[in-house]
Amino acid sequence: MPTYTVHEPPPRKNESVASPERFIFVRDGFHFWAFLLPPLWFIAKRLWVALILYMIVAIGLAYAMSWAKVPSTGRFIAEFMFMLIVGFEAATIQRWSLRKWKTLGFVVAEDEELAERRFFASWTEAAPAPRAELTPVYAAPVRRGSPSSSDVIGLFPEPGNPSLGTSR
Repeated sequence: MPTYTVHEPPPRKNESVASPERFIFVRDGFHFWAFLLPPLWFIAKRLWVALILYMIVAIGLAYAMSWAKVPSTGRFIAEFMFMLIVGFEAATIQRWSLRKWKTLGFVVAEDEELAERRFFASWTEAAPAPRAELTPVYAAPVRRGSPSSSDVIGLFPEPGNPSLGTSR
């Protein structure tokens, strides 16, 4: 099942906090359209810097292969691999473009609509006050008596301890 990361934009000039309608959900995993038509996918997602970087790398790769006189099969394989990388890293590229945004968490859901429902349901339950920052509460570890010789710390018991069933 797909995983979505949730991103909150910085508040606008007249807002104290960002409106939840502006949150963006980014799906992890392979993006078929980013693999098949990378420039159009970048335009559709409004990733202008990523589009420019993609075009520079694609043109540079094509130029380098023509300069090195790589056969057409090698060019196809290199371009296919580059497009495959873009398809697998499309979500990372999209999250990189949201680097000034606040990442609120992640949601596991079948589609984006269900991810939104699950996120906002848990988000409203977790925050009793509107948009209150929750601070974690840490408790001190509880010690129940002093350690004895039969206590095991880690995965391997002491050899020869009859109470643990490992005797030599």
